[in-house]
Amino acid sequence: QVQVVESGGGLVQIGGSLRLSCVASGSVTSIYNMGWYRVPPGMQRERVASIAASGTTNYADSVKGRFTISRVNWYTVSLEMNSLKPDDTAVYLCYVEGIWGEAWGQGTQVTVSS
Repeated sequence: QVQVVESGGGLVQIGGSLRLSCVASGSVTSIYNMGWYRVPPGMQRERVASIAASGTTNYADSVKGRFTISRVNWYTVSLEMNSLKPDDTAVYLCYVEGIWGEAWGQGTQVTVSS
């Protein structure tokens, strides 16, 4: 069984920065991809960024140039978020894909206020 835990969310002002972390634990082997989705208030889940085992990254157009996903080690990723906007307010969810399937965290709240 795989557990995924996110951390680093919080309240930040417009233009500020936050760094999210995601750690996978348990029976974690052969991870293919790790990444982030978010759920804005009253809206559908949307993809934010992902990183493959090869290091290839992918970003949603809305966060390109502002967010950076990095692999800290084979079971931990971070999401550096800069120039935050009110539209970035959401619950951020981390996922892990491996040969064993897929696992999701509970999410961490990010609120951008003026």
